[in-house]
Amino acid sequence: LTTKFDLSLLIYPRDSGLVCSWRYATDLFEASTITRMARHFETLLTAIVANPEQKVSELPILSAPERHQILVEWNNTKTDYPQDKCIHQIFEEQVEKTPEAVALVFEESELTYRQLNNKANQLAHYLLSLGVKPETLVGICAERSLEMVIGLLAILKAGGAYIPIDPSYPQGRIDYMLEDSQVQVLLTQQHQEEKLRAYQGEIIDLENYRLTSDTENIISDVKVDNLAYVIYTSGSTGKPKGAMTTHQNIVNLLLWMVETYQLTPKARLLHKTPLSFVVSVWEIFLPLIAGSTLVIAKPEGHKDSEYLVEIIKKQQINIVHFVPSMLQVFLEQKNLEHCTSLKQILCGGETLPLQLQKRFSEVFKCELYNMYGPTETAIDVAYFPCSTNTNQTTVPIGYPLANTQIYILDKKLQAVPIGVAGEIYIGGVQVGRGYLHQPQLTAEKFIANPFGEGKLYKTGDRGRYLGDGNIEFQGRIDNQIQLRGIRVELGEIEAVLSTHPNIQQTVVIAQENEQVDKRLIAYVVSKEELSTKELRSYLRKQLPDYMMPSAFVFLESLPLTPNGKVDRKSLPTPDQGLSHTEEYIAPRTTIEKTLVDIWQQLLGVKSIGIKDNFFELGGHSLMAVKLLYAIQEKLAVNLSLVYLFEDTNIEKLAIRITEEKLKKLTPQELFELMTNMELGIIDNLAPSQRNVLEKYLTNKTV
Repeated sequence: LTTKFDLSLLIYPRDSGLVCSWRYATDLFEASTITRMARHFETLLTAIVANPEQKVSELPILSAPERHQILVEWNNTKTDYPQDKCIHQIFEEQVEKTPEAVALVFEESELTYRQLNNKANQLAHYLLSLGVKPETLVGICAERSLEMVIGLLAILKAGGAYIPIDPSYPQGRIDYMLEDSQVQVLLTQQHQEEKLRAYQGEIIDLENYRLTSDTENIISDVKVDNLAYVIYTSGSTGKPKGAMTTHQNIVNLLLWMVETYQLTPKARLLHKTPLSFVVSVWEIFLPLIAGSTLVIAKPEGHKDSEYLVEIIKKQQINIVHFVPSMLQVFLEQKNLEHCTSLKQILCGGETLPLQLQKRFSEVFKCELYNMYGPTETAIDVAYFPCSTNTNQTTVPIGYPLANTQIYILDKKLQAVPIGVAGEIYIGGVQVGRGYLHQPQLTAEKFIANPFGEGKLYKTGDRGRYLGDGNIEFQGRIDNQIQLRGIRVELGEIEAVLSTHPNIQQTVVIAQENEQVDKRLIAYVVSKEELSTKELRSYLRKQLPDYMMPSAFVFLESLPLTPNGKVDRKSLPTPDQGLSHTEEYIAPRTTIEKTLVDIWQQLLGVKSIGIKDNFFELGGHSLMAVKLLYAIQEKLAVNLSLVYLFEDTNIEKLAIRITEEKLKKLTPQELFELMTNMELGIIDNLAPSQRNVLEKYLTNKTV
């Protein structure tokens, strides 16, 4: 048989009733899909006959067996685990088992489990003397170091909950988080204290505080339902919001990971995620409760894939986490054959493309896991071993993990059929307490569970069940995005922009490109003429760099739909809209022209001038690594990543490249270069090169 249409339903009246004939294109639909569809249609018709006055949207569509499969069978994840132990208590048990094993490694320093526990206890006793107890919020503003981990453990041991304050955040954001959280005690490092000048509470220098002689474990009143940490995430109102997590929430995940990834005391895990992002929680505490070794990456080391290859090789790392965009950059790095110690790579924070999974399998033989979960539900709630992905066209986020339920529901909170998209809701022990000091938002996002006990977290994520029970992530149902593993509310950027006195309207979108990446574009309607430089300066006081738009497109008015809403699909493509930060100056030299070509290809931006800033045109640390590779390939110069953060425009970068090239030339080659109408090149010589050249010229004259 052939069919004229992709899918058609023919209904024939008979004396016995209606006979339905389904015809479909077999290259588009599987037989099992059509069978399910017919069953749903039959269930719906039966319900209509039984309840002819009921709204169609409220009628059931799932058969009883399918409903049971989706709601019960695929969520049957109950697993026994200790429900009376907090994170630090499990760590203390591990100290008793392996006191002399190495717990922490940072650069050339290390601490055993006994040493780490003693130092954390000393600080914890000091925190107790300052009034820290269960439900007390303690801020920590510190770069990665041994002291940072000691501080985290001390806060938990004293019974408190930690709030990470990223020292790289703009002053306005730091001040807001300290004011909103109302922390009474703040742990930091001396070189960070200038950023905390507005804070009026108790400040403790992690590198120089009053030591107590008491190294005994603290017996506190903290329980598993007390807070362990509060991590701020982007908020649509223009201000970040603090997601509250208890010990019970996170302990379930950590113990599941120990068993699933078969962690032993010989395992070595790398901590490289900034403390303000939720993945850092398991990076730090997972090895410490398993008796493994936690290796700490240097500050800013997470941005440098060359450094990551080196530390994985040197420290023989077994488990590491990457967001997909960083994994792609990592896979382009040289010397990956030295990373033979890797056994598991955990990927999460954004969609994992199928082509990236395939590329990974070509490079590594270790296991790749695709992880899924929001900050509000203790990090990860679903996982998928990518080695089992044989016949898929996408990479699923998999099944719910232990003691977790995942439901895909419609607007009426009814379960949707297999293959049909709906909103992802999360239930189980990992659902957090809600948002700090925001009861209304908490009530909106954390709803009563219509299928069981406890609360469901309304994620705002779209997904669907596949035929085998795996879940496929399909993006957002609102304006929230994942940007290089960081959750960003576009509404927060819009809200901050709208506070500018000369802005009438604004809308921010995330534009996809071919680099498995996104860039933020801000469309602005202003009362008076504004410059990109002015808007960047205004935003930088309140938003972190990763929330800075790559482009500002100025419009007379925003396009609207017939019902008066902003028509995002009609917004102009900013081919030329990525405004120059300075007056446009065209490239002049061969090196500058080559750099312009590289930037245009990487950034997807036309008409780049030599004064334009790489990071303000949409570049970021991951893209900077790609830029290094391109420079090495096309200009035969191997630059350090540090230079790109110093020489952020083409003019400065071209000078740096010229200097590097000159270092490789002999005095005779330098002289010949100068005589070929390149006399100005001497300005780019280092003092030592000038001395060598002067001696050469003197000898040549003699």
